[in-house]
Amino acid sequence: MSTALPSPRFPDPRDAPILRWGILAPGAIANDFVDSLLRHTGQRVVAAGSRTLERAEEFARAHGIDRAYGSYEELVADADVDIVYIASPHSHHEEHALLAINAGKHVLIEKPLAPTAAAARRIVEAARAAGVFAMEAMWTRYRPQSDVVRQLLESDAIGDVRIVFADFGGAAEFDPSSRLFDPALAGGALLDLGVYVVAWSSFLLGTPDAVVARGALAPTGVDAQAALVLSSPDGAQSLLSASINAPTPANSVISGTRGRIEVGSPFWDADTVRLYDAAGTLVGSWTDEADRPARQSLCYQAAAAARYIQAGLSESPLHGLDEAIAVMETLDEARRQLGAA
Repeated sequence: MSTALPSPRFPDPRDAPILRWGILAPGAIANDFVDSLLRHTGQRVVAAGSRTLERAEEFARAHGIDRAYGSYEELVADADVDIVYIASPHSHHEEHALLAINAGKHVLIEKPLAPTAAAARRIVEAARAAGVFAMEAMWTRYRPQSDVVRQLLESDAIGDVRIVFADFGGAAEFDPSSRLFDPALAGGALLDLGVYVVAWSSFLLGTPDAVVARGALAPTGVDAQAALVLSSPDGAQSLLSASINAPTPANSVISGTRGRIEVGSPFWDADTVRLYDAAGTLVGSWTDEADRPARQSLCYQAAAAARYIQAGLSESPLHGLDEAIAVMETLDEARRQLGAA
């Protein structure tokens, strides 16, 4: 008979200190982010900025936001904005993050932090020089299932981690002008979906000392599919895959010397965690009882950012900026091996 696993230690997002948020680039992910904040936190979204005033006003009306701006410059200049959520395509993260940082704003930047490690470093250097808080919006790290896994590893529940499996794939119709397939928009499976599996491996095993990548390119030259083997200094390995050619289960299995942890699908937004012993017997399980399906869980990362800022931190203790850069270095090397544009 299985028993309950540790409960997540993340506080209720509603109890976080209240910040005044500005939304830069009101697209699909920004829509879900703001909806999650309004449903599950006390955070205030006070302004939205887009390249056109019409689009900003439409977004503001949909979410009851007071102010709308027809330029990003106006948004970051708003004295009532404490923190800017950078929701533009990752090809523009560096430009928009630097704009907000140079205006003295804290930033929460959608993943990946930037399309290359070099661009990520420039963002980090600017934030540190300006003395503002900066965090990559790797929401998986702040969801409850990640803390359940973290506690199991801290308690040595499966012994030494030896192998991590994780996949994330979807089928995208080929469109050379779309952000998924256009090299000018930093397209490809690795930057869109692969960042999830590589960041998950980083969470579990740290930065690899060897990367092997194999895959296939789209007609535009971006990576359409990739299989990665990441090796750690102690011999542990992550076997990862990302694809925009085909849907995959989006599972993760963490195997150690004394058992394994299975994270439900999709692992990056999972509602279940199961622990098995070395014989394959179910030892314990956890099910998320919070009613925050799909992207409703984006609120956790916003609440975490608010707590860190109130505490006077300049980055996340769970997912620091140096780690975000290291993840981009891994993705850079994988894309180099694939010959991706």
